[in-house]
Amino acid sequence: MLDIISAIILGAVQGISEFLPISSSGHLVIVPHLLGVETGLAFDVILHVGTLVAIFTFFWKDIINIIKGFIVSIINLTEGFDKFKDGLRRVPEERFAWLILIATIPTGIIGLLFNNAVETIFRGTVFVGLFLIITGIILYYSERHSSGNITEKDMSFKQAITIGICQGIAVLPGISRSGATIASGLCLGLNREYAARYSFLLSVPAVVGAAVFKVKDLAIIDATTTVLVAGFLSSVIFGYLSIKLLMKMIEGWSLDIFAYYCWIVGILTFVLSIVL
Repeated sequence: MLDIISAIILGAVQGISEFLPISSSGHLVIVPHLLGVETGLAFDVILHVGTLVAIFTFFWKDIINIIKGFIVSIINLTEGFDKFKDGLRRVPEERFAWLILIATIPTGIIGLLFNNAVETIFRGTVFVGLFLIITGIILYYSERHSSGNITEKDMSFKQAITIGICQGIAVLPGISRSGATIASGLCLGLNREYAARYSFLLSVPAVVGAAVFKVKDLAIIDATTTVLVAGFLSSVIFGYLSIKLLMKMIEGWSLDIFAYYCWIVGILTFVLSIVL
């Protein structure tokens, strides 16, 4: 059984690594090994819900606008396809809602098709170390091939699908979801602030889907209420702080710092996994 200290640590790891481009799935394989604990399904779901709360708390205005935009666009669609297209072209909120929805489709397909296979084949820390190294390469490359000022006003649905595919690839443990989506956005010419904001908001349906996917298999509560609450609150607090940190860093800082971190942790994990 998890104790409160381990729950707080793992909640912090989830909150930080879910949003900073360093891979939450990879760290939630490595850190329990270091702590000598096993996390159960209920605890994993609670941590995912915590990161959702962090996103909703930080981006509540954006989320409300996205919901409004989606509802208005559906109403427009009932009144004619031309009015629907006009709304997508003229109203940023309506376009943003569909940019999120369209990108979620390939993510969901990849998750449904390959999640079980990935959990079976790539469970070991050796693979986590390897994929963390790849995440570092992705981040390093994106910093040298990012040029553009595209926002929701002129982002294409083709670009959204590409980013959605990259998010789906992050089902591999050690491939950072936020790293893959932000990096692909930068390479496609997205504005840096918008690339980060789009990445975080795009994670909402992905995280909801992951939590629901796990809940359906939930049979027992594998931790005490106190431990679950401790992990949840830690995930919320550190998730919120990591979102705030990256949104400030993205304009004036390079993603290279995260690339170096992924390389160091990835190489150490890979080597120690083979040696030990």
